Amino acid sequence: MRPAPTILHLDMDAFYASAEQAAKPSLRGKAVVVGGLGPRGVVATASYEARRLGVHSAMPTAQARRLAPNAAYLVPRFSLYRAVSDQVMELLGRLSPLVEPLSLDEAFVDLEAGGTADDAASARATGEGLRAAIRAVTGLSGSVGLAGSKMLAKIASEEAKPDGLLLIEPGTERELLAPMSVRTLPGVGPATGDHLRRAGMTTVHDLAEAGEAELVRLVGKAHGHGLYRMALGLDDRPVVAERDAKSVSVEDTFDVDLHDRVRVRAEVERLAVRCVERLRAADRSGRTVILKVRRYDFSTLTRSETLRGPTDDPTVVREAAGRLLEFVDTTGGVRLLGVGVTGLADYTQEDLFAQAADARELARRVQEEDRAAPVEGDGEDAPAEPEPEGAELLAARLWPAGHDVRHEEHGHGWVQGSGVGRVTVRFEEPWSAPGRVLTFRVDDPLLRPADPLPLVRDAADYSSWPASLPKSRSGAGSFGDEESSP
Repeated sequence: MRPAPTILHLDMDAFYASAEQAAKPSLRGKAVVVGGLGPRGVVATASYEARRLGVHSAMPTAQARRLAPNAAYLVPRFSLYRAVSDQVMELLGRLSPLVEPLSLDEAFVDLEAGGTADDAASARATGEGLRAAIRAVTGLSGSVGLAGSKMLAKIASEEAKPDGLLLIEPGTERELLAPMSVRTLPGVGPATGDHLRRAGMTTVHDLAEAGEAELVRLVGKAHGHGLYRMALGLDDRPVVAERDAKSVSVEDTFDVDLHDRVRVRAEVERLAVRCVERLRAADRSGRTVILKVRRYDFSTLTRSETLRGPTDDPTVVREAAGRLLEFVDTTGGVRLLGVGVTGLADYTQEDLFAQAADARELARRVQEEDRAAPVEGDGEDAPAEPEPEGAELLAARLWPAGHDVRHEEHGHGWVQGSGVGRVTVRFEEPWSAPGRVLTFRVDDPLLRPADPLPLVRDAADYSSWPASLPKSRSGAGSFGDEESSP
């Protein structure tokens, strides 16, 4: 534990949904749900308006639709979220060399290591300056927690939501934690929480009063010891700048079980290409290719193949995943497919030379197979006259709800929905008034997919931040005094 609250935890507020509301003026102040939209879809993020209706992350989308039938349901736009995340992480990097990203919208920062804070006053000023900078650059809000440990900083940011800052003064940790649920502590999931509840422990105060010996008896030595320390507010984990990924993977759950072997192989190859795109974005290569198949009966199979050397070649990964598929029985139907790469390494030129001959041969074989067996269901390779159901699936994939489009006559807009051979578009931009809605044929030659627009057209100049910002600010909140931006 540090004597000063110089560990900062930033958590962007309802990140995906807030980004969609910022991008779409007609959705501001309304319930927005981002996630998979099919019968098996899952909610990724819900706006605060949707949360008030009972919708939350990880909920099946079908259940969310029953709770909030009038909400806007959108397919995630990860290119936008990554772009905004890069802006936020760049701001965090100016505060300290020790930034530990946990996800696109969440990170720890060691302010002491960056020399931007050494006491409660300077930490509070830096946290408020960060929130102001994020809003000016991205148009979005984030909640900040400040404390002497990572655990407490994360708890503080959660308590500060939405759009607030909470600083836990050293010495007040136990007072803050005592009334909280045991589920607040890291590592206490539903099973452990139920076990503790049956033993009469529902709050953090109960854990502290029970003592270490009793917790060890209940949940085991390692977990019991850690649980007792956390109940006392003790956490010595450092902020780690490099969180080295051990694998890169992508997976898709299908609305309807796949039975066609050709379609299954096509999906595996598509996932392999997406996986390599992520691999290259991280400037990494990998040696072991993994295929994941969840069948109609929910049984999950994994197969792996280790290559001669690390690669980031999509042809090599695609063909390896295809070979692995040959060893999996998919006749009963497939509900989920995934492709991953492990054994990550930094990219080296020798890796490509080691597999160049194989890659050329594999590319030749894939081209021959593509010519011999066109793939049904993919936008580029679909049959000229798909079946009606296939046409609807193709339209949903080509025009996903919430994604950006551009019409040569009407300009930039986003897809409100598609079906029965039509696509409905609302034409508006992040900085415009709510726009009008028009409907087109799904094959309208004047309509095409587009890249997301920036959320802020004329962002404030924060090139000199944080040096240009004051180091103190009156009225900022401490423990028990949450403050929100005006």
